[in-house]
Amino acid sequence: MSQLTMPSINISFQQAASTASVRSQKGTVALILRDAALADKTYTLTASSQIPATMGAANQTAVKRVFLGYVNPPKKVLLYVMDAGVEITDGCAVLTWLSTQSFDYLAGPADLTATEAGVIATWVKDQREENYAIYKAVLPNLASDSEAIINFVGSGIKVGAETLDAAAYCGRMAGLLAGTPMKISATYAPVSEAEDVTRLTKTAQDTAVGAGQFLLFWDGEKVKTGRAVNSLTTITEKSDQWKKIKIVELLDMVQHDIRSVAQDDYIGKYPNNYASKLLLVTAITDYLSGLGSDQLIESDFTCAIDVDAQDAWLQAQGTDTSSMSEQEIKEANTGTQVFLAITITPIDAMEDITITISL
Repeated sequence: MSQLTMPSINISFQQAASTASVRSQKGTVALILRDAALADKTYTLTASSQIPATMGAANQTAVKRVFLGYVNPPKKVLLYVMDAGVEITDGCAVLTWLSTQSFDYLAGPADLTATEAGVIATWVKDQREENYAIYKAVLPNLASDSEAIINFVGSGIKVGAETLDAAAYCGRMAGLLAGTPMKISATYAPVSEAEDVTRLTKTAQDTAVGAGQFLLFWDGEKVKTGRAVNSLTTITEKSDQWKKIKIVELLDMVQHDIRSVAQDDYIGKYPNNYASKLLLVTAITDYLSGLGSDQLIESDFTCAIDVDAQDAWLQAQGTDTSSMSEQEIKEANTGTQVFLAITITPIDAMEDITITISL
């Protein structure tokens, strides 16, 4: 006899030609700083004017850069200030605190080490897998091969009298991504405060993007972001779409929204019969229709009872389904289990343009 656990909803994104998902609670950046004057303090900021006056000047500047955003500024910045010299390690206080917060993008302090970046990457991936979190991290020079980790590789970033490296600018990139509206991507976003950056050839830029690197480049007039990709490079069950930061945000959003609605409005609140399952299907269908109207997904989405999964579960319970019709399987009693299948196609941003000019 299996042991009972907390009720759960398992949403499985199965990629066929393309699947994706929808709107998420984006706009919040979590930023880790080191500042001896404010050690072990946390702050929730909605504007740069709220930055503590006692914070070190360099850290104040770093937070202000996060609020620069892109089309919009981030709607919120969560700060955790560590003491100077304290390292980010597995199970440390900052990660414990972050696990209780809701945010979209995480970045570390300007002096983040490669070891600390690895700890954060592992923590983010674990939170996504074990706790269904939608966290993503912008980390410097870390080939993590994960859709949850943006491998930012900008260098020689000249801002005023300063020349900054990738670690010092990850917070800025996290704010830029958080301030990117869902309908567009962060590809070719201008970084107006930067006067120059280490210049790469077109071949080097293409190689970097192919390796899952999010970069800055000089386009001849200004500094811009490269193609907005995450660090995922190995494709097995997932498609190439998972390499795109925009698409992963859609996937994260749909999971978060559907899971939240199901937990708040359905779990424990309806009898688990066929009619109630159809109520949930209808609610999700209405949600997806709204996303289609917002031009975030194509209108050819589907949401229905997952007959194959329900059939497999019934057989595992000892029910002979060989003579049952599809409708009978749909209407069968499945205890506390609800099996739904959703297919959606995301609408990506315009990024690749081919123009032929004829005379």
